[in-house]
Amino acid sequence: MTFVLPFFLTQQEPFRKQMAVKIRLQRGGATHAPHYRVVVTDSRSPRDGRFVEKVGTYDPKNKDESKQLNLVLDRIDYWLSVGAKPSDTVKSLIKGFRKTSKLEAVEETAKVEETAKVEEAPVVEETAKVEEAPVVEEAAAVEEAPVVKEKTAE
Repeated sequence: MTFVLPFFLTQQEPFRKQMAVKIRLQRGGATHAPHYRVVVTDSRSPRDGRFVEKVGTYDPKNKDESKQLNLVLDRIDYWLSVGAKPSDTVKSLIKGFRKTSKLEAVEETAKVEETAKVEEAPVVEETAKVEEAPVVEEAAAVEEAPVVKEKTAE
């Protein structure tokens, strides 16, 4: 009689259940004034229930577009790499946020380069003027300086 081990005991690593993780919106705020959190949660938990991590906020009623959506892209990328599935709405929000953040980054680098060019030219001219001015003043000071004779005590 041969004894056969069950399948799960023959595996090298212990059998693990993987949790189905979703990135979705959690509603907050009053009636007709919604405010959402972008959260990572177990897919079986209710919409406004327990969550694993808060990765952003979405305020659709805010008139300032730069303050409507705040996401932590590093954490979202981590959860996506681990296997979390974003809801359709969150997927479109992430896509839009990436576009706006890229545009802002390009605009910021252009501004930084522009200010660097503007600042470099006057700095070079000012240093040249500053170096020349003291030399002229020193030479004039040496020529105009009165000669003072010391009196000796006799």
